[in-house]
Amino acid sequence: MAYRFKTDLKWSDVTPKADFLNRRQLMAGAGALALGSIASPALAASIATVPSPYSTDLEPNTLEDITSYNNFYEFGTGKEDPARYASALTTDPWSIKIDGLVDKPGDYGLEDLISDVQMEERIYRFRCVEAWSMVIPWVGFELNQILNKVGVQSGAKYVSFETLVRPEEMRGQKRGYIEWPYREGLRLDEAMHPLTIMATGIYGESMPNQNGAPIRLVVPWKYGFKSIKSIVRISLTDTEPQTSWNMIQPREYGFYSNVNPEVDHPRWSQATERRVGGGVFAKRQDTLMMNGYAEEVMDLYAGMDLSKNY
Repeated sequence: MAYRFKTDLKWSDVTPKADFLNRRQLMAGAGALALGSIASPALAASIATVPSPYSTDLEPNTLEDITSYNNFYEFGTGKEDPARYASALTTDPWSIKIDGLVDKPGDYGLEDLISDVQMEERIYRFRCVEAWSMVIPWVGFELNQILNKVGVQSGAKYVSFETLVRPEEMRGQKRGYIEWPYREGLRLDEAMHPLTIMATGIYGESMPNQNGAPIRLVVPWKYGFKSIKSIVRISLTDTEPQTSWNMIQPREYGFYSNVNPEVDHPRWSQATERRVGGGVFAKRQDTLMMNGYAEEVMDLYAGMDLSKNY
C-alpha cells in the first residue's frame, strides 16, 4: 500500500532536522535553499502543518537531491539549470488569476488565497516520465480548498493552469522549445481528489525557486511534468485544455499522463525506474501502477482504456 495513516506526528517531529538535513545537505542543501530564496513573507520560515494519512512510509530523498536535480525548463533544459539560475526569480508579491466557470473570478494575492487553508505535510512518491523517481516531503493543501472557495460552476469539467512568463528572470523562456506559458490541465474530478495538492514548501520550509516557488501543483499518481510550477493562472473550463507537452509531441505525451508501467513511452520502457540518490549501482525498481496510488485513484478511470487514454 502506498500510504500510511499517521496520527499526530510529521516527518520533522520524529527525525531531528540535523538528521534529515544530513552532513551533505548542510553544506550543499543550504546553498540550494539560499539559491531558491524565500518565496514570500507569508510563507517564510517554518510552515505549520498537520500530518496527513496520505503520506508514504518510504524515506524521503535528501534536500540536496530534491533541489539540485529537476526539470524546470523556464530556466534551461539541464537538470542543474533550475538550481543554477532560479535565484533570479522574484516571487513577492505573487498573485493568481482564477477565471472561467467560477462564481468568484478575480486576481487573488497569494497570501489572501491561502490564508485559511489547512496546510499538511504530504510525503509523496514522485515519478518523472524520464523514468527517474524521488520521494518528496511536500508542504501544501488540497487544491479542492481553493476551488471550493471560488465556487465551481455546474458546467465546469476541467481545470487548466499556467506558469509565470517573465523571460527577463526566467532565462529559458528566451528560447522557443516550448510555446510559453507552460500549460497543464486536469479533469475536474482529478483536481478535486484529496491527493491533488498545491504545494508551497518542502521539508517544512518555503518552496525553493527551482522547485516551483511560491506555489505549484502536485498530482502524485501522474508523471511529474503534470505538476506545473510557479502558477499564476487557474481556469475552469467545459472543454479539455491544451497542455504543453501534448502540444509539443501528442504521440508521446497524452492529456492524462498517469504513471502506468504497462504503457511505455515510445522511446523507452516505463516498466522500471531509477531512484535518484540511490547511487550509480543502485538496482532499478519496478514502476507501480499509478505510482503506487492505484487504490485511491483507479475509480476515476473506470471503463477507460488506459492504453489509449494515456
